[in-house]
Amino acid sequence: MDAKLCEPLIHDETQNGLAPKLEEVESNCHHLNTTSVPFFKTCFNGLNALSGVGILSVPYALSEGGWLSLILLFVIASAAFYSGLLMQRCMDTDSDIRTYPDIGYRAFGNIGRISVSVFMYVELYMVATGFLILEGDNLYYLFPNTGVEIAGIAIEGKQIFVIVVAVVILPSVWLDNLSLLSYISASGVLASVIILGSILWTGAFDGIGFDQKGTVFNWNGIPTAVSLFAFCYCAHPVFPTLYTSMNNKRQFSNVLLVCFTLCTISYASMAVFGYLMFGSNVQSQITLNLPIGKLSSRVAIYTTLVNPIAKYALMVTPIVNATRSWFPYQYNKRVLGLLISTCLVISTVIVALAVPFFAYLMSLVGAFLSVSASIILPCLCYLKISGTYKRFGCEMVIIWGIILMGVAITISGTYISLLEIIHHL
Repeated sequence: MDAKLCEPLIHDETQNGLAPKLEEVESNCHHLNTTSVPFFKTCFNGLNALSGVGILSVPYALSEGGWLSLILLFVIASAAFYSGLLMQRCMDTDSDIRTYPDIGYRAFGNIGRISVSVFMYVELYMVATGFLILEGDNLYYLFPNTGVEIAGIAIEGKQIFVIVVAVVILPSVWLDNLSLLSYISASGVLASVIILGSILWTGAFDGIGFDQKGTVFNWNGIPTAVSLFAFCYCAHPVFPTLYTSMNNKRQFSNVLLVCFTLCTISYASMAVFGYLMFGSNVQSQITLNLPIGKLSSRVAIYTTLVNPIAKYALMVTPIVNATRSWFPYQYNKRVLGLLISTCLVISTVIVALAVPFFAYLMSLVGAFLSVSASIILPCLCYLKISGTYKRFGCEMVIIWGIILMGVAITISGTYISLLEIIHHL
Protein backbone atom coordinates (compact mmCIF):
# COMPACT_ATOMS: atom_id res chain seq x y z
CA MET A 1 0.00 0.00 0.00
CA ASP A 2 1.07 3.55 -0.66
CA ALA A 3 2.44 5.11 2.51
CA LYS A 4 0.25 8.14 1.88
CA LEU A 5 -2.79 6.07 2.80
CA CYS A 6 -1.63 6.12 6.40
CA GLU A 7 -0.70 9.81 6.57
CA PRO A 8 -3.01 12.18 8.45
CA LEU A 9 -4.89 14.48 6.11
CA ILE A 10 -5.05 17.28 8.69
CA HIS A 11 -1.83 18.20 10.45
CA ASP A 12 -1.56 19.31 14.05
CA GLU A 13 -1.24 22.98 13.25
CA THR A 14 -4.59 22.94 11.44
CA GLN A 15 -6.46 21.25 14.25
CA ASN A 16 -6.14 23.89 16.97
CA GLY A 17 -9.50 25.39 17.80
CA LEU A 18 -11.46 23.25 15.33
CA ALA A 19 -13.32 21.32 18.00
CA PRO A 20 -13.30 20.80 21.76
CA LYS A 21 -11.84 17.70 23.28
CA LEU A 22 -14.11 14.78 22.48
CA GLU A 23 -16.18 13.25 25.23
CA GLU A 24 -15.11 9.76 26.14
CA VAL A 25 -18.60 8.36 26.55
CA GLU A 26 -18.13 6.03 23.56
CA SER A 27 -14.48 5.14 24.18
CA ASN A 28 -14.93 2.12 26.40
CA CYS A 29 -13.36 -0.13 23.76
CA HIS A 30 -10.03 1.51 24.49
CA HIS A 31 -10.15 0.44 28.12
CA LEU A 32 -10.28 -3.23 27.26
CA ASN A 33 -7.15 -5.33 27.01
CA THR A 34 -7.02 -4.67 23.26
CA THR A 35 -4.04 -2.38 22.75
CA SER A 36 -1.47 -4.93 21.58
CA VAL A 37 -3.20 -7.08 18.97
CA PRO A 38 -0.70 -7.94 16.20
CA PHE A 39 -1.25 -7.65 12.45
CA PHE A 40 -2.31 -11.23 11.73
CA LYS A 41 -4.76 -11.44 14.63
CA THR A 42 -6.32 -8.18 13.46
CA CYS A 43 -6.61 -9.68 9.98
CA PHE A 44 -8.46 -12.66 11.45
CA ASN A 45 -10.84 -10.34 13.30
CA GLY A 46 -11.37 -8.28 10.15
CA LEU A 47 -11.92 -11.33 7.95
CA ASN A 48 -14.33 -12.72 10.49
CA ALA A 49 -16.29 -9.46 10.54
CA LEU A 50 -16.49 -9.28 6.73
CA SER A 51 -16.95 -12.95 5.90
CA GLY A 52 -19.47 -15.50 7.00
CA VAL A 53 -23.24 -15.14 6.69
CA GLY A 54 -23.10 -13.08 3.50
CA ILE A 55 -21.45 -15.92 1.61
CA LEU A 56 -24.66 -17.96 1.88
CA SER A 57 -26.87 -15.29 0.29
CA VAL A 58 -24.72 -14.11 -2.64
CA PRO A 59 -25.93 -16.88 -5.01
CA TYR A 60 -29.51 -15.79 -4.31
CA ALA A 61 -28.50 -12.17 -4.88
CA LEU A 62 -26.95 -13.09 -8.22
CA SER A 63 -30.09 -15.02 -9.21
CA GLU A 64 -32.15 -11.92 -8.45
CA GLY A 65 -30.06 -9.53 -10.54
CA GLY A 66 -28.63 -11.83 -13.22
CA TRP A 67 -25.05 -12.42 -14.27
CA LEU A 68 -24.28 -8.75 -14.97
CA SER A 69 -25.19 -7.83 -11.39
CA LEU A 70 -21.94 -9.47 -10.34
CA ILE A 71 -20.26 -6.25 -11.50
CA LEU A 72 -22.14 -4.45 -8.74
CA LEU A 73 -20.55 -6.74 -6.15
CA PHE A 74 -17.11 -5.46 -7.14
CA VAL A 75 -18.36 -1.85 -7.25
CA ILE A 76 -19.77 -2.11 -3.72
CA ALA A 77 -16.64 -3.89 -2.47
CA SER A 78 -14.44 -1.10 -3.87
CA ALA A 79 -16.64 1.60 -2.36
CA ALA A 80 -16.68 -0.14 1.03
CA PHE A 81 -12.90 -0.59 0.99
CA TYR A 82 -12.39 3.06 0.14
CA SER A 83 -14.76 4.21 2.87
CA GLY A 84 -12.82 2.03 5.32
CA LEU A 85 -9.65 3.89 4.38
CA LEU A 86 -11.49 7.17 4.90
CA MET A 87 -12.44 6.05 8.41
CA GLN A 88 -8.79 5.36 9.18
CA ARG A 89 -7.81 8.79 7.90
CA CYS A 90 -10.47 10.40 10.07
CA MET A 91 -9.10 8.60 13.13
CA ASP A 92 -5.54 9.62 12.26
CA THR A 93 -6.51 13.29 12.52
CA ASP A 94 -7.24 13.16 16.26
CA SER A 95 -5.86 10.80 18.91
CA ASP A 96 -9.07 11.26 20.95
CA ILE A 97 -11.08 9.36 18.32
CA ARG A 98 -11.57 5.81 19.59
CA THR A 99 -14.91 4.70 18.13
CA TYR A 100 -17.11 5.21 15.10
CA PRO A 101 -19.42 7.65 16.97
CA ASP A 102 -16.31 9.69 17.84
CA ILE A 103 -15.72 10.15 14.11
CA GLY A 104 -19.28 11.45 13.76
CA TYR A 105 -18.71 13.83 16.66
CA ARG A 106 -15.45 15.13 15.20
CA ALA A 107 -17.24 15.85 11.93
CA PHE A 108 -20.69 17.12 12.94
CA GLY A 109 -20.73 17.47 16.73
CA ASN A 110 -23.40 15.80 18.85
CA ILE A 111 -25.73 15.40 15.87
CA GLY A 112 -23.02 13.43 14.10
CA ARG A 113 -22.37 11.25 17.15
CA ILE A 114 -26.06 10.45 17.58
CA SER A 115 -26.62 9.77 13.87
CA VAL A 116 -23.64 7.45 13.57
CA SER A 117 -24.53 5.68 16.82
CA VAL A 118 -28.09 4.99 15.72
CA PHE A 119 -27.10 3.50 12.36
CA MET A 120 -24.12 1.65 13.81
CA TYR A 121 -25.79 -0.04 16.76
CA VAL A 122 -29.06 -0.83 14.99
CA GLU A 123 -27.09 -2.39 12.14
CA LEU A 124 -24.96 -4.52 14.44
CA TYR A 125 -28.05 -5.53 16.39
CA MET A 126 -29.97 -6.60 13.28
CA VAL A 127 -26.98 -8.50 11.92
CA ALA A 128 -26.74 -10.40 15.20
CA THR A 129 -30.46 -11.15 14.95
CA GLY A 130 -29.94 -12.44 11.42
CA PHE A 131 -27.35 -14.88 12.75
CA LEU A 132 -29.95 -16.48 14.99
CA ILE A 133 -32.49 -16.72 12.15
CA LEU A 134 -29.89 -18.40 9.95
CA GLU A 135 -29.03 -20.90 12.65
CA GLY A 136 -32.69 -21.75 13.23
CA ASP A 137 -33.36 -22.22 9.50
CA ASN A 138 -30.42 -24.55 8.92
CA LEU A 139 -30.95 -26.66 12.04
CA TYR A 140 -34.64 -27.01 11.20
CA TYR A 141 -33.63 -28.10 7.68
CA LEU A 142 -31.52 -30.85 9.23
CA PHE A 143 -34.03 -31.85 11.93
CA PRO A 144 -37.47 -30.84 10.60
CA ASN A 145 -39.60 -32.67 13.19
CA THR A 146 -37.99 -31.25 16.31
CA GLY A 147 -40.19 -29.59 18.92
CA VAL A 148 -40.81 -29.48 22.66
CA GLU A 149 -43.62 -28.52 25.01
CA ILE A 150 -42.84 -26.57 28.18
CA ALA A 151 -45.58 -25.75 30.72
CA GLY A 152 -48.21 -26.34 28.07
CA ILE A 153 -46.51 -24.07 25.55
CA ALA A 154 -45.44 -25.74 22.31
CA ILE A 155 -42.12 -24.59 20.90
CA GLU A 156 -41.62 -25.66 17.28
CA GLY A 157 -38.41 -26.57 15.47
CA LYS A 158 -37.07 -23.18 14.36
CA GLN A 159 -37.98 -21.54 17.65
CA ILE A 160 -36.30 -24.12 19.84
CA PHE A 161 -33.17 -24.05 17.69
CA VAL A 162 -32.92 -20.25 17.89
CA ILE A 163 -33.09 -20.47 21.69
CA VAL A 164 -30.53 -23.29 21.91
CA VAL A 165 -28.08 -21.46 19.64
CA ALA A 166 -28.43 -18.31 21.75
CA VAL A 167 -27.45 -20.30 24.84
CA VAL A 168 -24.39 -21.67 23.01
CA ILE A 169 -23.36 -18.19 21.81
CA LEU A 170 -23.75 -16.49 25.19
CA PRO A 171 -20.34 -17.43 26.71
CA SER A 172 -18.48 -15.91 23.74
CA VAL A 173 -20.32 -12.62 24.31
CA TRP A 174 -18.97 -12.49 27.86
CA LEU A 175 -15.40 -12.21 26.54
CA ASP A 176 -14.09 -8.62 26.47
CA ASN A 177 -10.66 -9.22 24.98
CA LEU A 178 -10.23 -8.93 21.20
CA SER A 179 -6.95 -10.81 21.34
CA LEU A 180 -8.88 -13.81 22.71
CA LEU A 181 -11.73 -13.24 20.28
CA SER A 182 -9.22 -13.48 17.42
CA TYR A 183 -8.95 -17.22 18.08
CA ILE A 184 -12.73 -17.55 17.79
CA SER A 185 -12.46 -15.40 14.65
CA ALA A 186 -9.94 -17.83 13.17
CA SER A 187 -12.56 -20.58 13.45
CA GLY A 188 -15.06 -18.35 11.65
CA VAL A 189 -12.65 -17.68 8.78
CA LEU A 190 -11.86 -21.39 8.51
CA ALA A 191 -15.59 -22.13 8.48
CA SER A 192 -16.11 -19.86 5.45
CA VAL A 193 -13.38 -21.72 3.55
CA ILE A 194 -14.86 -25.11 4.44
CA ILE A 195 -18.36 -24.00 3.39
CA LEU A 196 -17.13 -22.85 -0.01
CA GLY A 197 -15.10 -26.04 -0.52
CA SER A 198 -17.96 -28.32 0.56
CA ILE A 199 -20.48 -26.68 -1.76
CA LEU A 200 -18.05 -26.89 -4.68
CA TRP A 201 -17.51 -30.57 -3.88
CA THR A 202 -21.29 -31.11 -3.84
CA GLY A 203 -21.62 -29.51 -7.26
CA ALA A 204 -18.66 -31.33 -8.81
CA PHE A 205 -18.92 -34.84 -7.37
CA ASP A 206 -22.40 -35.36 -5.87
CA GLY A 207 -24.47 -35.21 -9.05
CA ILE A 208 -25.65 -31.60 -9.00
CA GLY A 209 -23.24 -30.16 -11.57
CA PHE A 210 -22.81 -26.61 -12.82
CA ASP A 211 -25.27 -26.70 -15.72
CA GLN A 212 -27.70 -23.88 -14.92
CA LYS A 213 -27.50 -20.98 -17.36
CA GLY A 214 -29.43 -18.36 -15.42
CA THR A 215 -30.39 -14.96 -16.78
CA VAL A 216 -28.05 -12.28 -18.05
CA PHE A 217 -29.80 -9.35 -16.39
CA ASN A 218 -32.96 -8.81 -14.36
CA TRP A 219 -33.68 -5.14 -13.73
CA ASN A 220 -36.48 -5.79 -11.23
CA GLY A 221 -34.15 -7.84 -9.02
CA ILE A 222 -31.29 -5.32 -8.94
CA PRO A 223 -32.42 -3.55 -5.70
CA THR A 224 -32.53 -6.86 -3.82
CA ALA A 225 -29.22 -8.03 -5.32
CA VAL A 226 -27.40 -4.82 -4.47
CA SER A 227 -28.86 -4.76 -0.96
CA LEU A 228 -27.61 -8.28 -0.26
CA PHE A 229 -24.20 -7.45 -1.75
CA ALA A 230 -24.01 -4.43 0.54
CA PHE A 231 -24.89 -6.60 3.53
CA CYS A 232 -21.70 -8.58 2.84
CA TYR A 233 -19.64 -5.49 3.69
CA CYS A 234 -21.36 -4.27 6.85
CA ALA A 235 -18.37 -4.50 9.21
CA HIS A 236 -17.38 -0.80 9.27
CA PRO A 237 -18.74 -0.13 12.78
CA VAL A 238 -16.20 -2.69 14.03
CA PHE A 239 -13.22 -1.13 12.19
CA PRO A 240 -12.43 1.56 14.81
CA THR A 241 -12.39 -1.13 17.50
CA LEU A 242 -9.94 -3.18 15.41
CA TYR A 243 -7.88 -0.06 14.65
CA THR A 244 -7.49 0.98 18.28
CA SER A 245 -6.58 -2.61 19.23
CA MET A 246 -3.54 -2.79 16.91
CA ASN A 247 -0.01 -2.43 18.25
CA ASN A 248 1.03 -0.91 14.89
CA LYS A 249 -1.86 1.19 13.65
CA ARG A 250 -0.03 2.23 10.47
CA GLN A 251 -0.63 -1.29 9.17
CA PHE A 252 -4.41 -0.98 9.32
CA SER A 253 -4.73 -0.02 5.65
CA ASN A 254 -2.95 -3.27 4.80
CA VAL A 255 -5.36 -5.14 7.05
CA LEU A 256 -8.26 -3.66 5.08
CA LEU A 257 -6.66 -4.58 1.76
CA VAL A 258 -6.11 -8.20 2.80
CA CYS A 259 -9.60 -8.57 4.27
CA PHE A 260 -11.52 -6.99 1.39
CA THR A 261 -9.52 -8.82 -1.29
CA LEU A 262 -9.91 -12.28 0.22
CA CYS A 263 -13.57 -11.80 1.12
CA THR A 264 -14.52 -10.43 -2.29
CA ILE A 265 -12.85 -13.39 -4.01
CA SER A 266 -14.79 -15.81 -1.80
CA TYR A 267 -18.10 -13.96 -2.29
CA ALA A 268 -17.71 -13.82 -6.07
CA SER A 269 -16.73 -17.51 -6.23
CA MET A 270 -19.70 -18.62 -4.16
CA ALA A 271 -22.09 -16.43 -6.17
CA VAL A 272 -20.93 -17.83 -9.51
CA PHE A 273 -20.75 -21.51 -8.53
CA GLY A 274 -23.96 -21.40 -6.51
CA TYR A 275 -25.88 -19.81 -9.37
CA LEU A 276 -24.44 -22.36 -11.82
CA MET A 277 -25.54 -25.18 -9.50
CA PHE A 278 -29.14 -24.16 -8.77
CA GLY A 279 -30.00 -21.29 -11.13
CA SER A 280 -33.20 -19.42 -10.36
CA ASN A 281 -34.16 -22.08 -7.80
CA VAL A 282 -31.40 -21.12 -5.38
CA GLN A 283 -32.79 -20.18 -1.98
CA SER A 284 -31.87 -17.24 0.26
CA GLN A 285 -29.38 -19.53 2.02
CA ILE A 286 -27.71 -21.86 -0.45
CA THR A 287 -27.34 -24.53 2.24
CA LEU A 288 -31.12 -25.00 2.11
CA ASN A 289 -30.72 -26.28 -1.49
CA LEU A 290 -28.16 -28.94 -0.63
CA PRO A 291 -29.18 -32.63 -0.53
CA ILE A 292 -29.07 -33.67 3.12
CA GLY A 293 -28.09 -37.24 2.29
CA LYS A 294 -24.66 -36.24 0.95
CA LEU A 295 -21.69 -36.00 3.32
CA SER A 296 -20.37 -32.83 1.67
CA SER A 297 -23.77 -31.18 2.10
CA ARG A 298 -23.86 -32.03 5.78
CA VAL A 299 -20.32 -30.71 6.20
CA ALA A 300 -21.37 -27.41 4.57
CA ILE A 301 -24.51 -27.09 6.69
CA TYR A 302 -22.83 -28.01 9.97
CA THR A 303 -19.95 -25.66 9.23
CA THR A 304 -22.46 -22.91 8.46
CA LEU A 305 -23.61 -23.23 12.04
CA VAL A 306 -20.11 -22.32 13.26
CA ASN A 307 -19.96 -18.95 11.51
CA PRO A 308 -22.63 -17.07 13.49
CA ILE A 309 -21.27 -18.48 16.74
CA ALA A 310 -17.81 -17.16 15.82
CA LYS A 311 -19.07 -13.78 14.59
CA TYR A 312 -21.79 -12.89 17.07
CA ALA A 313 -19.50 -11.70 19.86
CA LEU A 314 -17.38 -9.52 17.58
CA MET A 315 -20.49 -7.83 16.17
CA VAL A 316 -22.13 -7.00 19.50
CA THR A 317 -18.97 -5.94 21.38
CA PRO A 318 -19.37 -2.23 20.40
CA ILE A 319 -23.00 -2.29 21.60
CA VAL A 320 -22.04 -3.75 24.97
CA ASN A 321 -19.19 -1.27 25.40
CA ALA A 322 -21.35 1.75 24.56
CA THR A 323 -24.16 0.63 26.88
CA ARG A 324 -21.70 -0.05 29.69
CA SER A 325 -20.29 3.47 29.36
CA TRP A 326 -23.70 4.98 30.18
CA PHE A 327 -23.36 3.83 33.80
CA PRO A 328 -21.28 5.57 36.50
CA TYR A 329 -17.75 4.28 37.01
CA GLN A 330 -18.46 3.07 40.56
CA TYR A 331 -20.42 0.14 39.09
CA ASN A 332 -18.58 -3.13 38.68
CA LYS A 333 -17.84 -2.99 34.96
CA ARG A 334 -17.29 -6.73 34.66
CA VAL A 335 -20.61 -7.67 36.24
CA LEU A 336 -22.35 -4.88 34.36
CA GLY A 337 -20.90 -6.13 31.07
CA LEU A 338 -22.13 -9.67 31.75
CA LEU A 339 -25.62 -8.39 32.53
CA ILE A 340 -25.78 -6.15 29.44
CA SER A 341 -24.49 -8.84 27.07
CA THR A 342 -26.95 -11.38 28.46
CA CYS A 343 -29.90 -9.00 28.01
CA LEU A 344 -28.69 -8.21 24.51
CA VAL A 345 -28.69 -11.88 23.52
CA ILE A 346 -32.17 -12.38 24.96
CA SER A 347 -33.56 -9.41 23.03
CA THR A 348 -32.12 -10.63 19.72
CA VAL A 349 -33.76 -14.00 20.34
CA ILE A 350 -37.13 -12.28 20.73
CA VAL A 351 -36.72 -10.33 17.49
CA ALA A 352 -35.50 -13.43 15.61
CA LEU A 353 -38.61 -15.33 16.69
CA ALA A 354 -40.89 -12.43 15.69
CA VAL A 355 -39.41 -11.74 12.20
CA PRO A 356 -38.06 -15.05 10.85
CA PHE A 357 -37.43 -13.93 7.24
CA PHE A 358 -33.69 -14.14 6.64
CA ALA A 359 -33.41 -12.90 3.04
CA TYR A 360 -35.74 -9.94 3.44
CA LEU A 361 -34.36 -8.91 6.82
CA MET A 362 -30.78 -9.03 5.51
CA SER A 363 -31.81 -7.15 2.37
CA LEU A 364 -33.31 -4.42 4.57
CA VAL A 365 -30.19 -4.31 6.74
CA GLY A 366 -27.99 -4.12 3.66
CA ALA A 367 -29.96 -1.39 1.90
CA PHE A 368 -30.82 0.90 4.80
CA LEU A 369 -28.27 0.27 7.52
CA SER A 370 -25.16 -1.21 5.88
CA VAL A 371 -25.03 1.30 3.02
CA SER A 372 -25.65 4.20 5.40
CA ALA A 373 -23.17 3.11 8.10
CA SER A 374 -20.50 1.61 5.84
CA ILE A 375 -20.52 3.85 2.76
CA ILE A 376 -22.48 7.10 3.09
CA LEU A 377 -21.59 8.23 6.63
CA PRO A 378 -17.81 7.56 6.39
CA CYS A 379 -17.69 9.61 3.19
CA LEU A 380 -19.65 12.50 4.70
CA CYS A 381 -17.56 12.52 7.86
CA TYR A 382 -14.32 12.51 5.88
CA LEU A 383 -15.49 15.37 3.64
CA LYS A 384 -16.23 17.48 6.71
CA ILE A 385 -13.16 16.57 8.79
CA SER A 386 -10.65 16.91 5.96
CA GLY A 387 -12.27 19.95 4.38
CA THR A 388 -12.26 18.19 0.99
CA TYR A 389 -15.79 19.47 0.31
CA LYS A 390 -14.28 22.96 -0.04
CA ARG A 391 -11.87 21.91 -2.78
CA PHE A 392 -13.18 20.73 -6.13
CA GLY A 393 -11.04 17.89 -7.42
CA CYS A 394 -10.90 14.24 -8.36
CA GLU A 395 -11.17 13.06 -4.76
CA MET A 396 -14.29 15.09 -4.08
CA VAL A 397 -15.93 13.87 -7.32
CA ILE A 398 -15.22 10.23 -6.42
CA ILE A 399 -16.54 10.60 -2.87
CA TRP A 400 -19.73 12.36 -3.98
CA GLY A 401 -20.23 9.70 -6.63
CA ILE A 402 -20.02 7.02 -3.93
CA ILE A 403 -22.46 8.95 -1.75
CA LEU A 404 -25.01 9.32 -4.56
CA MET A 405 -24.72 5.65 -5.39
CA GLY A 406 -25.30 4.82 -1.73
CA VAL A 407 -28.39 7.03 -1.54
CA ALA A 408 -29.87 5.34 -4.63
CA ILE A 409 -29.28 1.88 -3.16
CA THR A 410 -30.72 2.92 0.20
CA ILE A 411 -33.96 4.31 -1.25
CA SER A 412 -34.68 1.53 -3.75
CA GLY A 413 -33.47 -1.37 -1.63
CA THR A 414 -35.26 -0.26 1.54
CA TYR A 415 -38.54 0.19 -0.33
CA ILE A 416 -38.43 -3.26 -1.93
CA SER A 417 -37.33 -4.98 1.29
CA LEU A 418 -40.10 -3.42 3.38
CA LEU A 419 -42.70 -4.43 0.77
CA GLU A 420 -41.49 -8.03 0.91
CA ILE A 421 -41.46 -8.17 4.73
CA ILE A 422 -44.93 -6.65 5.01
CA HIS A 423 -46.25 -9.02 2.35
CA HIS A 424 -44.95 -12.11 4.17
CA LEU A 425 -46.10 -10.89 7.58
